[in-house]
Amino acid sequence: MNETIWETPFWPEEVARTVTDYHFPVFKFLDDAALNYPDNIFTLFNGATKTYSQVKDTADRIANFLAGKGIKQGDKVAIFLPNLPHFPEILFGILKAGAVCVNCNPVYTATELNYQLNDSESKMVFCMDHPLFYDNTVKAIKNTQIETVVVCNIKSYLPKFKAFLGGLLGKIPKAAKHEPGHLMFDEVVAAASPAPPSVDINPQEDTAVMLYTGGTTGVPKGAELSHTNFTYDVMGLYESGRIVQDEARGAEQFYTGGYHTFLGVLPWYHSFGITCALLFATMTGSKLICIPDPRAGTPPFTEVLKTVQQHKPTVMPAVPTIFVAFANHAHLNQYDLSSLMACFSGGAPLPPEVCRQFEEKTGAIIFEGYGLTETTPVVTSNPTNRETRKIGSIGFPLPGTMVKIVGLEDDTRELPRGEDGEIAVCGPQVMKGYWKRPDANEEVFRLIDGDRYFLTGDIGHIDEDGYITITDRKKDMIIVGGFNVYPRDVEDILYTNPKVELVAVVGVPDDRSGESVKAFIKLKAGQSATFEEIQAFCKENMAGYKRPRQIEFRDEIPISNVGKVLRRVLRDEELAMEK
Repeated sequence: MNETIWETPFWPEEVARTVTDYHFPVFKFLDDAALNYPDNIFTLFNGATKTYSQVKDTADRIANFLAGKGIKQGDKVAIFLPNLPHFPEILFGILKAGAVCVNCNPVYTATELNYQLNDSESKMVFCMDHPLFYDNTVKAIKNTQIETVVVCNIKSYLPKFKAFLGGLLGKIPKAAKHEPGHLMFDEVVAAASPAPPSVDINPQEDTAVMLYTGGTTGVPKGAELSHTNFTYDVMGLYESGRIVQDEARGAEQFYTGGYHTFLGVLPWYHSFGITCALLFATMTGSKLICIPDPRAGTPPFTEVLKTVQQHKPTVMPAVPTIFVAFANHAHLNQYDLSSLMACFSGGAPLPPEVCRQFEEKTGAIIFEGYGLTETTPVVTSNPTNRETRKIGSIGFPLPGTMVKIVGLEDDTRELPRGEDGEIAVCGPQVMKGYWKRPDANEEVFRLIDGDRYFLTGDIGHIDEDGYITITDRKKDMIIVGGFNVYPRDVEDILYTNPKVELVAVVGVPDDRSGESVKAFIKLKAGQSATFEEIQAFCKENMAGYKRPRQIEFRDEIPISNVGKVLRRVLRDEELAMEK
């Protein structure tokens, strides 16, 4: 990549323009932390803790177990778990075996999980011992290459008294029964040796994690993210981040060695959560609070507020809807959130008023970034100080990353500053490509000035001061609480309903989640259906964040002369009604 200095007078003086020494396996983050801080707490879950040396020991045993089961370098192993303390151990264990971790959304239905397991060619899956998650796993592995299922129960990861009391009262989640041949996580770990196999990792070429995304078409595709993609992005975040941790010393890089505690409210199957929470915490030797369900409590988010008060996290990566939920919680004033120092915001635009309210109530600083699953995910970040950040923008590229604004008609032509065009990204965090999809790769990669750029599908510009601003989306993608929903994905499922003739899905403004999904449905002649009926169908067949909150039955849906559904017309109608 051609090294070009990002032109702006507002680049923080203390932040280097490039990042070096990041070509290494992802699991080196864990090994280094376990070497330097063996007795420091890594994961914290319901009051129970695991140290860095304990997590490394378990990860090494899992790697040994995988090798014993015939998992070879490059094989795919899936994780179908929420944010449990098992997750880091399994992730690093998979990587230490030289295998590829396939992260699966734990709220997927069996149909959605089956597609991902099949497409990725996964050979093993780790799932939660839970009536819903385990049942979905059993259904999803049919007609796949899955040879081994490992079931993770939380009892051994709870404080002894809680585990005893929970077992006594039957409050610990557990599937009604387990299928013959399915293995229990605790037994697997106990039987294995803490001796991972010897693997020769090429950080730039070897895939570490496969994350599924709709990309530019909405058809789920596996983004192959290399070890270097992750290690660069984490090191880039560390280099660009400067916060005040000691008033006497002023803004400095994040302290290491256990000073910080990260609040794990972002799901770790998602690129934002795995990079900015799990791996960044590991790299800095910090504590990581496991939050499987941030919405828990009455009203929602009450339990996570209690956790903040009790365990005093200092860093919180989150999507804007979480900042909204915190700032507007009915009982916020009852909780002390003053421990929070720094918050990453991404996944959707952060409303300036939300930023102001949250910072006013907590004393933390929020710095907004931008990225995609295909970029592991961080591409840009606002300066991490109140003096030079520009709220409403996405800041500057990470050190060593280049961003161009290219023409919408000619996507190899760079546009001048101030002019809107498509955002194109070149950097060490850009994915290898989509798994088994050369056609999709051809759509999104361009050679510009001798470098390989990824076309993001987002429209924006660079202002005269060098700050990047997103102004629109080229795609029809809907962002619901920071999660990507692709209209075609929802439409394809709705088309499987025998009563549906034609359907169009668009995003509409929503005060709680930024956007929500609305479906316009034309029923087949002679058919009738209710909102509740379609909603029940959606609940059975798609994840919660994808489900339409609004359903409108229409006699006709606008289509073009060539028979293409005009989502834009429907979206414009909805926006006009909002005014």
